[in-house]
Amino acid sequence: MEVVDHLRAIHAGGVIPFARNFRSKEQFGFLLAGLKQAVGRELLVMVDHEGGRVVRFHGEGATHFPAAMTMARVHGAAAIERQGATEAAELRGLGVHVNLAPCVDVIVEGCDPIIGDRSYSADPRQVSACGVARIRGLQAHGVAACAKHFPGLGAVQRDPHKTLPTIALDWTVMNAVHLPPFQAAIAAGVATVMSSHVCYPGLGEPPGLPATFSSHLIRDLLRQRMGFGGLVLTDDLEMGALRTFGTIGDAALRATQSGHDILLICSDFAAQQEALSRLRAAYEAGRLPMVELEASVEKMLSLRKKLLS
Repeated sequence: MEVVDHLRAIHAGGVIPFARNFRSKEQFGFLLAGLKQAVGRELLVMVDHEGGRVVRFHGEGATHFPAAMTMARVHGAAAIERQGATEAAELRGLGVHVNLAPCVDVIVEGCDPIIGDRSYSADPRQVSACGVARIRGLQAHGVAACAKHFPGLGAVQRDPHKTLPTIALDWTVMNAVHLPPFQAAIAAGVATVMSSHVCYPGLGEPPGLPATFSSHLIRDLLRQRMGFGGLVLTDDLEMGALRTFGTIGDAALRATQSGHDILLICSDFAAQQEALSRLRAAYEAGRLPMVELEASVEKMLSLRKKLLS
């Protein structure tokens, strides 16, 4: 009942289950049905189900596809589109509406293994083609996709789950290598984009400021220059990269100010409650514009209507 009471208290509109939350597809189905009945409404269900080492379903009920790099090297874009279609059918059957995939990060030799074979390739053209294929396969069959981790995590030297990394590449390299797969995903109609907890001083950002808190990268680059009109998600705000920036409430406020629509806080109930309280107070005090909240809610409701119909 603790989970149910919590979801009711924060007016949750969605959940992100992890493998630790269930042991079989039947148990997963019971979990979702119970939560829906308890909170009195349909919940938008998101999962990280990339393939390879990042999957949420094992065994019966979901095909375990190889890692992205293997799919690209061995099978190619046509097979990756079929992968997306298969995943969509299986995930819809399990009650999932959003797959937080694909990674469209372009891998750079010598980078931290946090991305590794989750990337399709070191070639931005191949990453673009494979990312678009996966997005089309998923979204043509009723599951929203997510292009991550904007503006590109493939050259990261440290794992942002543990500490705050910096990618010092300049605009020339970012425009030529790391941004094209995101532009291709946007052109293909990707429903969501996830940002990264990484600093990009070579793009004119203050040293030590992650993309999560950068209005320049989220509003100006992603929204205005690249023309993305869908939902922008943070990565999990509980990750180690953000620990030096204050409380979860501080992080939630700054991420919202930078232009994110959805804030992911994936584990800590108290942190979720703190973020909600901090944001509510900021809107009531006029520190955050209500018109932007209404726009984010409208985008979320539109996606929910499309996916839950």
